[in-house]
Amino acid sequence: MKRLMVRLDKCTGCKRCEQACMAAHSGSQNYIKAIFEQVRPQTRIFVEASGERAVPVVCRHCVEPLCVTACMAGCMQKDPTTGVVTNTGHEQQCVGCWMCIMSCPFGVISAGPDGEEEGTGLFAQAIKCDFCPDRDTPACVAACPDAAIEVAETDTEHLT
Repeated sequence: MKRLMVRLDKCTGCKRCEQACMAAHSGSQNYIKAIFEQVRPQTRIFVEASGERAVPVVCRHCVEPLCVTACMAGCMQKDPTTGVVTNTGHEQQCVGCWMCIMSCPFGVISAGPDGEEEGTGLFAQAIKCDFCPDRDTPACVAACPDAAIEVAETDTEHLT
């Protein structure tokens, strides 16, 4: 299955991956315009500091995702073909219980804003990497000037 792989030795901490993710999940598809949208899109990747090193943190789309097990509404699901774990595009709707946020060992799921985002109505929705389903290459990968984030085929038997 394809996964996002991070090359820590190449990341300079420029945060272009964060900006590209925000733009890709905005109505305008533009970073500057996205800042001024009524419901501001959220990034699904975070660049954090670990000592003197920049570390991009993104969903691992786990083999056995705890967020899927914890989701009481059943909207967090893992696609059996692609391996992508997401809570959008399913019959079940996110109810904002945040069990997925509490169960994720990597801390990469966050609470989305209240409002009309992706048809959620009055409830906020959990936000996480969706592997940019409308793109050939995820936005964070395409935007990285140092190729620190890449899409790679992996042997899922040895990954969590």
